[in-house]
Amino acid sequence: MKRIGVFTSGGDAPGMNACIRAVVRGACYHGIEVYGIRRGYSGMIAGDLYKMESHSVSNIVQRGGTILKSARSKEFMTPEGRKTAYDNLQAAGIEGLVAIGGNGTFTGAMIFGNEYGIPTVGAPGTIDNDLYGTDYTIGFDTAVNTALDAIDRIRDTASSHDRIFFIEVMGRDSGYIAVQSGIAGGAELVMVPEVLTPISEVVETLKQGWSRSKSSSIIIVAEGDDEGSAQEVAEKIKGQVDENADIRVTTLGHTQRGGPPSAYDRILASRLGLGALEGLIGGQKNVMAGIINNDLVYTPFEDTIRLPKPINEDLLRMVKILSV
Repeated sequence: MKRIGVFTSGGDAPGMNACIRAVVRGACYHGIEVYGIRRGYSGMIAGDLYKMESHSVSNIVQRGGTILKSARSKEFMTPEGRKTAYDNLQAAGIEGLVAIGGNGTFTGAMIFGNEYGIPTVGAPGTIDNDLYGTDYTIGFDTAVNTALDAIDRIRDTASSHDRIFFIEVMGRDSGYIAVQSGIAGGAELVMVPEVLTPISEVVETLKQGWSRSKSSSIIIVAEGDDEGSAQEVAEKIKGQVDENADIRVTTLGHTQRGGPPSAYDRILASRLGLGALEGLIGGQKNVMAGIINNDLVYTPFEDTIRLPKPINEDLLRMVKILSV
């Protein structure tokens, strides 16, 4: 293999640039040419490729976002779009790909690889930490710390004014950010998509807190919780708790995606980027590079996409015990 392409796709995540840097510097070390593909599959279809050298990734390890940009491509979902992408890669002499992204990115890569035989190795870049085949994904640690910083600040206000705050964090299908930021932030309750938390339990938790002389409370709600958004949950409990309760809602939103990556994410991204590259060189294809129990492993895209990654029940149990 003498020439490869690297791209980022789907939602951005802190650490993607560190991963790109590892792929490019690793390719230079192994004597392989590397081309950056801008805006993911959209750029692949548009032929937006450029040769990257070692200096192309200087001073990016600390930057959030992705220098290669990201986009979602409906055109790549069509056979015609994928054919155009393949023709462009062939014209550029690209023999393999490193795909940095999440579930949707790997689904596209798997289909593309099955149709045209271009080997692809993925690096898991998503703040949701919802991919089977790795203990942690690139960007998750930073997102948790960003959420935690906001929770700490909001708790100061909640305590000062005797308020109940419902804080919504990202996690449409996964409660990992909610659980870990909730434990670290001392939340009274965490609501996640994986486990149904009825409104009656929220009300009971708040009432028990008041009976123990708690004057303020923090409830963390993952955006995909079955009871709805943080705003919807707050509306549902009104009238079921003290009518004088001061209830506020904060949605953290895309602040969790931005900002410099943590030290952990920079190291994880570097390890996964180099692991994806060297896996590709070693003949791996249609797999994701991941870290499990501190070992580098490769998991087929099919398993990464299909298999669930449940939250550790001990973490959920911990929230309840420590909120007493």
